[in-house]
Amino acid sequence: MAQRLTGTTALVTGASSGIGEATALALAVEGAAVSLVARRGDRLEALAERIRGAGARALVVEADVTDRDAAIGAVERTVGEFGRLDTVINNAGVMLLGPVEDAPVDEWDRMLAINVQGLMYVAHAALPHLLKAAAHDPRGVADLVNVSSLAGRIARNGSAVYNATKHAVGAFSEGLRQEVTQRHVRVSLMEPGAVETELISHNRDEIRPTVDSRFEGVEKLRAEDIADAISYIVTRPRHVAINEVLVRPTEQQS
Repeated sequence: MAQRLTGTTALVTGASSGIGEATALALAVEGAAVSLVARRGDRLEALAERIRGAGARALVVEADVTDRDAAIGAVERTVGEFGRLDTVINNAGVMLLGPVEDAPVDEWDRMLAINVQGLMYVAHAALPHLLKAAAHDPRGVADLVNVSSLAGRIARNGSAVYNATKHAVGAFSEGLRQEVTQRHVRVSLMEPGAVETELISHNRDEIRPTVDSRFEGVEKLRAEDIADAISYIVTRPRHVAINEVLVRPTEQQS
């Protein structure tokens, strides 16, 4: 099968692990040059070596997208290196759960900064380049995929603020989609259910048992499953827009 993203450039945030890492690899397999954006430079370098070893191009951009200037710089470095930007995967995020009562509010600040503001900063910086790519060869279309969560659809006891951030991602994505879709920039929302990644490990020790018990007995999705879905989204023909994808583990009821 021909590589469907040959001649294009993709930028992936949160690329140092989990869904971001798996998606960067999947897009490289499809022929895209990939810009790897995250804070952990050592992990990005290791991933870049894997991509280059497979014959694709990769750029390491160590950056914290909650810093607006850093988010802008990541996009500009990508375009400066590869000459264009066709695909953005806004994947960087954090899931810090627990009740609102007596919550450490700095966790809320962190989630809002990464899940909402960082995502918006990257989208805003990338948009002029995506619009330009959509107007030219090789594909005549560009893609912005915002990684949300099932939590962006269903609110649960113990995750109110995380739910709020992911609902915000959904609202932002739909508003932006309507703004740019007639210029062939496709905005898509990726909503995973339970995935085996590092997200849960970021929670406080007293919260983790509750989170673990929620999915006890459920075979979780793997990062590669979500990467496969994202690859499907961004490789559709120009006239096909996959606006929203919800993927749950088969055994997950809600």
